Amino acid sequence: MLNSDKSTLKLPLTEALDAHLKGTYQADAPGAVLLVSVAGEELYAKGIGIANLITCEPITPDTTFRLASVSKQFTAMAVQLLEQEGHLSYEDTLNNFFSDFATGIGAKVTLRHLLCHTSGLLDYEAFVKERSDWQVSDEEVLAITASQTSTYFTPGSRYRYSNTGYVLLALVVEQVSGMEFGDFLQQHFFAPLGMHHTTLYQRGKPIPNRAMGYARNRVGEIISADQGTCTATKGDGCLYTSVRDYLLWHRALSSQTSMAPALEQVYTPIEGYPDGFYGMGWFYSLSNSGKLEMCHTGNTSGFSNLVIRIPENDVLIAYFTNIADNPYLLTSFLDVLSQFPLLRPESRLVRDLQLLTR
Repeated sequence: MLNSDKSTLKLPLTEALDAHLKGTYQADAPGAVLLVSVAGEELYAKGIGIANLITCEPITPDTTFRLASVSKQFTAMAVQLLEQEGHLSYEDTLNNFFSDFATGIGAKVTLRHLLCHTSGLLDYEAFVKERSDWQVSDEEVLAITASQTSTYFTPGSRYRYSNTGYVLLALVVEQVSGMEFGDFLQQHFFAPLGMHHTTLYQRGKPIPNRAMGYARNRVGEIISADQGTCTATKGDGCLYTSVRDYLLWHRALSSQTSMAPALEQVYTPIEGYPDGFYGMGWFYSLSNSGKLEMCHTGNTSGFSNLVIRIPENDVLIAYFTNIADNPYLLTSFLDVLSQFPLLRPESRLVRDLQLLTR
């Protein structure tokens, strides 16, 4: 894209996004941060609202948010790196890494199945009771999963979104690398890329400059909702980052390096979406014009997030909020994007992401 084109886009884009944020969020309540980058240039990066209602810190582009399921792309990239280095194969089964599976399930489920949400493994959340004084660990998820005698379907036969699979993938990374999962990400991704505002959540360990998570109760009052029983597992969603750090990640993915996701290697079609796929921690779709679009949402206790990448135009849109179950995230915002052909996703897949991630 020519610099003059970016200059022409910047003013109307700023006006439209400013109006969206101010019309959606309040300055004295939990809010959001939004970043748009085109061809490597940050065209828009602003926050609105409060990161922490106790300290009254404002949300800025350097505030860190819990990514929830947007974290999955980092888990997948860690597995891809180990595969490229010859330490594992996508066809390895769970039995290659864990002796816990007494039933035949461990011999049927491969890393490819886990990466693509085609394992059929039961959702660990269904076996965990909500408690305010405890968070389930990755090892406990492994124990829960290994004790099951059935799956939702024959592994590899269909798509079903699975947090369980990505928890197990992080454990695989730890076992193969001999490192804690957070340390592996720090050494191989965050430190080399200068992502100094990015870290993995550990209970009791402070995260600098972070947003706290909130929700609304049945009468619309804002309440604290920062943590839940299932929000401390590593591989499926407990990464924290800022939109500006995430831009560094996007630039690395956009460069012709080993970090570029290999869609042709690990992906699966999504039933009901002829041009929709899931692979390596991303939803992919092909627009009517044949343009590749990549996206993911992240919804968890206290946070709702959306990222969109359009590689052909080198477009990144990162939208993080510290309010749970945010109904405006995919509806009104995508309507705003529709004004800008360069930025708007064309596929139905993006609008339906909440259905596809349950």
